Amino acid sequence: MDAAVTSPNFSRLVPCTCKMEERRERSQRNMRVFSDLTPFRDQTFETFDPNVRGTRDAFEAALAYARHPDGWLVLVGDYGCGKTHLAAAIASFAMAEREMGPIFAVVPDLLDYLRTTFSPDSDVSYDDRFNAFRGADLLVLDDLGTENATPWAREKLFQIINHRYNERAPLVVTTNDLDRVDPRIRSRLCDWQLSRHVYIDADDYRDRQSTRRRSRTSGNGQKRS
Repeated sequence: MDAAVTSPNFSRLVPCTCKMEERRERSQRNMRVFSDLTPFRDQTFETFDPNVRGTRDAFEAALAYARHPDGWLVLVGDYGCGKTHLAAAIASFAMAEREMGPIFAVVPDLLDYLRTTFSPDSDVSYDDRFNAFRGADLLVLDDLGTENATPWAREKLFQIINHRYNERAPLVVTTNDLDRVDPRIRSRLCDWQLSRHVYIDADDYRDRQSTRRRSRTSGNGQKRS
């Protein structure tokens, strides 16, 4: 920095503008790879069946939120009830229809992704990745409450969610059990002025699919005999 000898910034080294832009672009590329929605390309609103018992309210709430992503949406339900499908559908809709830059992250993976920045061969800084989560156009956190609840993990999650709470930034959360969520985070998720909770009381979709396949196989076998 060009500073006087008496200044605390004298001889201080800072990245030049081109380096800052290079870091920003690299961070964005890494986040696009991390938040790749390709594995969820079949999980859209069109492929979701809202006629399954217990899913209609969640489907309508998710679709309404995707069209107008304001505030927070919290989807609560047991394994396989369709939470992740709807969360991924919201992220895909926001990217395709609203030209937003959503970040979709399974919470344990998010924490692992932040930890990798401490590796000596990491090509991106912790601050870049952390700020990308905090400042995303839309942040979708899947499976909150399943992470390894170390003090470091709790603090990082709290900082991300608290920042978005203070900024009133759009957030979608899925969880199996709100009681397993850090109390500070749960308090913010339960702010009725910002957050809407939708409980999904539906059977395990994957189990239903398996049952149908077994039924068809059995039926075909009986028919052949």
